[in-house]
Amino acid sequence: MLHFVHHSSYVAPAPRGSAFRFNKYGLVREALETSGSAMTIHAPNPMPREWIEDVHDHDYVDEVMMATVPKAKERRIGFAVTPDIRERSLLAQGGTWLAALLALEHGFAANGAGGSHHALPDTGAGYCVLNDLAVAANRLVAEGRARRVLVLDCDVHQGDGTAVLLAGQPEMFTLSLHAEKNFPVRKARSSLDIGLPDGLADAGYLDTLESNLRAALDQFAPDIILYQAGVDPHRDDRLGRLALSDAGLEARERLVMREARRRGVPLASVLGGGYGDDHGTVAARHARTILSLAHEAQKHG
Repeated sequence: MLHFVHHSSYVAPAPRGSAFRFNKYGLVREALETSGSAMTIHAPNPMPREWIEDVHDHDYVDEVMMATVPKAKERRIGFAVTPDIRERSLLAQGGTWLAALLALEHGFAANGAGGSHHALPDTGAGYCVLNDLAVAANRLVAEGRARRVLVLDCDVHQGDGTAVLLAGQPEMFTLSLHAEKNFPVRKARSSLDIGLPDGLADAGYLDTLESNLRAALDQFAPDIILYQAGVDPHRDDRLGRLALSDAGLEARERLVMREARRRGVPLASVLGGGYGDDHGTVAARHARTILSLAHEAQKHG
């Protein structure tokens, strides 16, 4: 049974003056529903402001909550933070938190949004308003639900915001596997950064991921994995520089879940990046990664 977190407000109105669109988040749900796989859909609540302020600066959170984010910050984000997008951001935050709780209960759960790994303490960036991964990881430890949290980021872009927000905390481990020459130009310092060369295909990618993920899991021994499962390493992605095939992405998910299940570590996935003119095709990639994770989790019990 797939435990999937979704809210209708994940599909916010298109931001004026921006090329970014939120419709893929609804299309992912549709693709999962038409797959025929057993699924329970869970609706999140907005993330409480005080939890967000545990990792983000108060003044920036205030700008988001009031929908008064300065234009310079909105340019870094890539769209204006309207009241609709503010509500969407808070729900996506809550969705990652709910997925983490469901993963602790069931072994695996997926948020149909989230993965806003570029959001920094005092600003958003790269289509990310607030950093759901950092907020959820911080809250898991604060509430005693986990002693150690591993954030595994396989988006094609480095998880710079997550690295900054969780830096210096021994109970957190950030592992980012990304295209070295892609955004952001200035990389942050994760617990472990693996910058990949342009054009790397399935075999080289999977070998690199397997060896480094195994080492991180064995040495850090997390109580839960928060997995940024971006599909932008795909060879046809508009903003990617890697060359994974559909089969390569599915093998990535099976590898990640297999290593988690072998160690009895719950895993919560978030959607992350995926870009292209055909939003249905991109949504189908996201849906296949979620189903691959779910099927592998079921195989290993």
